[in-house]
Amino acid sequence: MLRTPSGGAGSGTAAADSGLMSIGTVLNVLRDEFPEVTISKIRFLESEGLIEPQRTPSGYRKFSPQDVERLARVLRMQRDHYLPLKVIREHLDAMERGEPVRLPALGRQRDGDDGELSDRPTAARIGRAQLLAAADICEQELEEWESYGLIAPLEEGVYDAEAVTVATLIAQLGRFGIEPRHLRVMKAAADREAGLVDQVVAPLKRHRNPQTRTLAEERTKELAALTVKLHSALVQTALGVRLP
Repeated sequence: MLRTPSGGAGSGTAAADSGLMSIGTVLNVLRDEFPEVTISKIRFLESEGLIEPQRTPSGYRKFSPQDVERLARVLRMQRDHYLPLKVIREHLDAMERGEPVRLPALGRQRDGDDGELSDRPTAARIGRAQLLAAADICEQELEEWESYGLIAPLEEGVYDAEAVTVATLIAQLGRFGIEPRHLRVMKAAADREAGLVDQVVAPLKRHRNPQTRTLAEERTKELAALTVKLHSALVQTALGVRLP
């Protein structure tokens, strides 16, 4: 059970709203269990109809404890079972009707040229329309970013779910006058950093032992986190600033 902030005693509207949380508070509540969740991800799940937070007269989202629990269920089904959103929605609807829901075990996919089955699960994917809606961008913007290699579809024509975060950040930087062509240097640096991590874990990835390949995935995540922290520290040092 997630622990949510409790409000103090009050009266009238204050009492009615004491259990409601802003999207920033929800993010903090979820991050203990889901450290990679972002505000963009929460907005995307809302756009897909998985959650329906209340809105204030000025348009701000307000989440009830029930909304947060439902959001946590969605994130667990994605993380632990790699279910598509349509299936997650069906499971949630069934739960609300009091029907038993049996979640599937993690699927396996073919790995490498030998076609051997791997225990590595398939990553979350989203369609083009979903990406446009979640990042609140237009088709022309996405086409421009793709032309610079900042975002790229997978072979099936869908996108990695992290593309929502990338698109959102590109749009935010654009408000400061930073154009997509300026971001090619960041993409090139990211590719080099990813290449370095891949070089380190490549021997583990090629191993036929499933446990060793699982170790490779864990090592990749660990190295990626360290790389991101180092990159952030270097940028802050170069600019002479300290981020909160």
